[in-house]
Amino acid sequence: MDEIITLMRPRLLSFRNRGPLGRTIRQRSGHVFLVVLGIVFWLGIFWGSHRVLAYFANIQELGEILAFKLMSVVVVTLLSLLVFSGILVTLSKLYLSKDLLLVHAMPVPAYKIFVARWIESAVDSSWMVIVFALPMFAAYGLIFRGPWFYYGTVAAVLVLLGVTACAISAVVIMVAVIVVPASRIRTIFVFVGLSLFIAFYVGIRVIRPERLVDPEVFTATLFYLKSMQSPSSPFLPSTWAYDALVAALDGRMGGACFHLGLLASFAAVLGFVMILVADAIYFKGVSRARRAPARLFTRRRLEFFWLSFLPGPVRALAVKEVKTFFRDQTQWSQLFLITALIGIYIYNFKVIPFDRTPVKTIYLQNVLAFLNMGLALFVLTAVAGRFVFPGVSIEGEAFWIVRSSPVRLRQFLWVKFFLYLVPLLVLTLVLIVSTNILLQVGPFMMVLSIVNVCFMVPGVVSLGIGTGAAYADFKSENPAQTLTSYGGLIFMVLSAFFIACVIMIEAGPVYSIFMARFQERSLGVTDRFWCVFSFVLAGGLCTVTAILPMMLGEKRLTRRLFA
Repeated sequence: MDEIITLMRPRLLSFRNRGPLGRTIRQRSGHVFLVVLGIVFWLGIFWGSHRVLAYFANIQELGEILAFKLMSVVVVTLLSLLVFSGILVTLSKLYLSKDLLLVHAMPVPAYKIFVARWIESAVDSSWMVIVFALPMFAAYGLIFRGPWFYYGTVAAVLVLLGVTACAISAVVIMVAVIVVPASRIRTIFVFVGLSLFIAFYVGIRVIRPERLVDPEVFTATLFYLKSMQSPSSPFLPSTWAYDALVAALDGRMGGACFHLGLLASFAAVLGFVMILVADAIYFKGVSRARRAPARLFTRRRLEFFWLSFLPGPVRALAVKEVKTFFRDQTQWSQLFLITALIGIYIYNFKVIPFDRTPVKTIYLQNVLAFLNMGLALFVLTAVAGRFVFPGVSIEGEAFWIVRSSPVRLRQFLWVKFFLYLVPLLVLTLVLIVSTNILLQVGPFMMVLSIVNVCFMVPGVVSLGIGTGAAYADFKSENPAQTLTSYGGLIFMVLSAFFIACVIMIEAGPVYSIFMARFQERSLGVTDRFWCVFSFVLAGGLCTVTAILPMMLGEKRLTRRLFA
């Protein structure tokens, strides 16, 4: 046990040396901002869960069935998230970390190194899921008046689910590394995870849950919900966790302790099996992971004639960016997920029942089309946060090669800007045009939507590149995780603020123009001046946002590199 604690001391000392809030004012402000944002998000989850459960509680007979069925779905979803998160974190900690060669050179048995790394993996992969799952179960306790030991049961269930999920992940990873090189396992699991998520999401959407509010199918739905019981399989950890929570919520301490005992004993047995497997095959897997990474697809030549107009060094940098993107399977494989989400996004507009709404269809269609501009830009922000913001950090420790090339830092940033701008602009235009066609909007709203997108997308991309350069992390093992850093949150907040400002600036003039056309009257002089002023102001804001973040990001990155 002393050897395991010694192996974990560097991680523990790093927290102590970092201090609770950091040392500089900027670090402290960043930590305070993250804490406040986390608290707000936690309270938002609690408020939303409380509202939903309060609504269910007011439905006689059916409400309690819905609430507890929702709890069973939440428990199963949490276990699935913990297992998938544990697979990715455990793979990185046990096989792909840069310090493994140094650690395994120590006079310590391999299984003890495994235990120390597994404890870190269990904490890293489950703490966020557990923390943000607590408000949902706290809402259950308040709505259904759970006793005092219910909250202790919730904490014990979440911890045991995290331990169980990480143990399952570790066993799966150790066996998989023996069969497949570790350098390819992450790609395989990313593909599997994306495929499962896409299938689940498409399946849920094809079911069309909005039909539950259709009076024609309500009777059949009621009989179906009445027939639903607790999770069917008594041998799953999620079933024991659900039964423990339900028993504690009903005030049955004996039943809660019994099901907690089942869950704890299963976690203990699984941990024992995990250590036996680690003692037998873990070090062999580490040795196999040291092999050169293999490519998932064979190498093919890419032609870049469409970049021939650029100067030689800049063209070489652009070609490097494109090749780097397609060589990283964890990057371009997520295009499948984005394609599926786009399809579902467009499908949602196709099934809107305009014929049943009491509001005039032409009015509702144009209102939805205007609001859809903001929604599509928020979708773009999420995509940009995944691809654009880490665009500078993804250079990693090889950034010195870029700096030694005959390309200025400004050119480097603007090359990234235009390479990301084109596909994201096409993506947003596809969303806007296709949904507007489905909504059957008029020419004015169609033109306004396209013009807004062409002006706002460069602003979002500029914010992504600029903040990504200002808060670049070239030492991160996974640059995609930089979105959860202080700089990533700054980008998301600024981008959301920029989109909201443009929409609010244009809302009044667009409403005036639409109502004038709807009532077949002309705009007054004041209204015309107001419309022109608002559109010019929105265009100026978009222009400033497309240029200023790039300049500030370049200045901040230059100061960091040459400080």
